[in-house]
Amino acid sequence: MSEKLVVGVIGGSGLYAIDGLEHVREVSLSTPFGAPSDAYVTGRLGDIDMVFLPRHGRGHRIQPSDLNFRANIWGLKQLGVTRILSVSAVGSMREHIAPGDFVVIDQFIDRTRHRADTFFGEGVVAHVMFADPVCGAVRAALLGAAKSLKLVAHDGGTYINMEGPQFSTRAESKLYRTWDVDVIGMTNLQEAKLAREAELCYATLAMATDYDCWHESHEAVSVEAVVAVMHKNVGNARRLIQAAAPLLAGPRTCACGSALKHAIMTAPEQIPPEARTRLGLLIGKYLP
Repeated sequence: MSEKLVVGVIGGSGLYAIDGLEHVREVSLSTPFGAPSDAYVTGRLGDIDMVFLPRHGRGHRIQPSDLNFRANIWGLKQLGVTRILSVSAVGSMREHIAPGDFVVIDQFIDRTRHRADTFFGEGVVAHVMFADPVCGAVRAALLGAAKSLKLVAHDGGTYINMEGPQFSTRAESKLYRTWDVDVIGMTNLQEAKLAREAELCYATLAMATDYDCWHESHEAVSVEAVVAVMHKNVGNARRLIQAAAPLLAGPRTCACGSALKHAIMTAPEQIPPEARTRLGLLIGKYLP
């Protein structure tokens, strides 16, 4: 039986207002890891089921370090999502990535300190492969959609995930540039890790809003400037999602859908009953 295409979108609360989205409704749910950021918005775009989640909650109520990443990704999995398009505002660390440009990320560096970023533990150990942290097929769909719309979308880039909520110091910003980092943000690495554990295809569409504070000929990053670019470009993000979703049709040929097949290290007979129940959505198909 072929796997149903359900596309999840994580980002700002305005992303679900895309042309052609029908049968829109809200779904509130609970997870073994607590409450997601907000109710999910579901709908249909042509023949494709879509699920949207405002990452920070409607009204931008939740700061990056307080996001319940596990609940957010679990909820998407519970609603049948198989591919995730994650839209995220970032600072540009490269001259050629101008504010307003998109970057289709292919690598991450972690600089966070306070975040839960695995579903496992408490009796179950799993080590998923993460050398290539985003799905190549979803990346290709985003790039293809951007090309068809004649939008600037850089192919590949390293996203450094800082803790926040403060922006970088100048010393930090200049240091990260020596690491060949392309953009800086506060949210996407934990999503990517958890999506891999949940066997979901995931890719980040990063939207540059500023030059961080390394660029000496530009003013240091300000909230006002970031918000202005985000508002200006949200329409392009919606158009890109609308164009990318149909490109994801067809069976998955990537390895994302079987990421846990050889990753669970705990002997089945040693997994506590409570853990079997808690993680059944993820590991049930691999346990006798």
